[in-house]
Amino acid sequence: MSDTTGGLPQQRGYKKVLRGLDLTLFTVCAILVIDQLAASAAIGPQSIFWWIFTMVFFFIPYGLITAELGSAYPDQGGIYAWVRRAFGARWGGRTAWLWWINVALWQPSVFILFAGIFAALFMPDLGLWTQIAIAVALTWLTVWINVVRLDIGKWVPNLGAIFKVAIMLVIGIGGFVYAANHGVANELTLSSMTPSWGASLAFLPVIVYNFMGFELMSGASAEMKNPARDVPVTIAVSGILIAAFYLFATIGILIALPLDEIDLVSGIVDTLRVLLGEGGAGGAFVVALGLMALYSFLANMVTWTMGANRSAAEAALDGNLPPMFSRLHAVHKTPASAAIVTGVVTTVVIVIYGFLAADAEDLFWTLFAFSSIVFLLPYLAMFAAFLKLRNSDPSTPRPYRVPGGKGGAVVLAVICMLFILQAVVFFIYTPGEFDMIYAASVVAGVVVTLIIGEGLVRWAERKRAG
Repeated sequence: MSDTTGGLPQQRGYKKVLRGLDLTLFTVCAILVIDQLAASAAIGPQSIFWWIFTMVFFFIPYGLITAELGSAYPDQGGIYAWVRRAFGARWGGRTAWLWWINVALWQPSVFILFAGIFAALFMPDLGLWTQIAIAVALTWLTVWINVVRLDIGKWVPNLGAIFKVAIMLVIGIGGFVYAANHGVANELTLSSMTPSWGASLAFLPVIVYNFMGFELMSGASAEMKNPARDVPVTIAVSGILIAAFYLFATIGILIALPLDEIDLVSGIVDTLRVLLGEGGAGGAFVVALGLMALYSFLANMVTWTMGANRSAAEAALDGNLPPMFSRLHAVHKTPASAAIVTGVVTTVVIVIYGFLAADAEDLFWTLFAFSSIVFLLPYLAMFAAFLKLRNSDPSTPRPYRVPGGKGGAVVLAVICMLFILQAVVFFIYTPGEFDMIYAASVVAGVVVTLIIGEGLVRWAERKRAG
């Protein structure tokens, strides 16, 4: 059974509570991720080149494409609904599955990082299993926030965006003040920023990953006041802010910390301690900013689960995913059952990786690499859907249209797809340091995820058919 025409989703009683400012803060909170700053800075000075290169050739085209899709098709479910319109129910279900499961797989790495930074700030000897317990508690707090009314829950990412901006401003400004007084920890010259082929490419996909999330707000399109007007404006404003703050904060870290001392888990706290000191007012400021960073991790997962759970719920309500995702809260119309299933899967993954990982950094990177590949795959379908809808549905009004006509649309979509593909490759293959066991385990995990998703989509399809 295939439906390639789609249509606006049933409103299902959704309340329109998201305004332009909410969408801007939501998008900044979704894309501006503090937890990946250390990983991007770990590339070294050449990360500055890659930030700028990726910004120009991927971030801007991706933003333009998403602005057209989000304003032309304000369907609840966002990326799921766009792919369903373009390629039918089965592909919509596959996209919703991957979109949802990646969050459940990624969430453990973020909350393990939360526990690692908490330990670095307050309890350096905190054991792995205590960190696991903290991660599980945060998981279920996130579930609860997903279930409450959106006009209340939206303030978690709104405040998170403000905290993220504050942290990045301190790191960036503090870096330049530190450089004036003490010099720089890493040489920042044209030569040092020139890209090279080697082990550092293991971190390059992190930069692509850090720029993803423009489409997330469209998961709640039916809860927006005016998506046709607000989506393109939000993408333009938030995109400028996000690009500037990422570059500014990465330079700040490279000024403060020698490359071989940048730790993926505690790098942010280490940077703040170098810039602000460890005692007196500086130490207190580090603790305050560290607490803001911890809150931002929670806010980040609240933001992503809000989008992913809505897409999964919408797919299930349409009969393209199993009913276990479909139940909405009777009063708030929030994706209650999808949120609970997310919590269960995340909890199981956290406990499993607690047995497999030697330390917090191993746990963080393994979870992150695996979930990231699953996360990136739906974007290939989204960019393809953009091109398909341009051809198959030209009559739909487009409040914003990607410039350059058909040729421009094709060029930008293909460039975006190539960026996604290279990110997938470098999450698996690291030039100079290829680990067959690691690569095989990541690929196997992705294949199993795809097989499970295919089974669920086809089961839902048979149930829908009667």
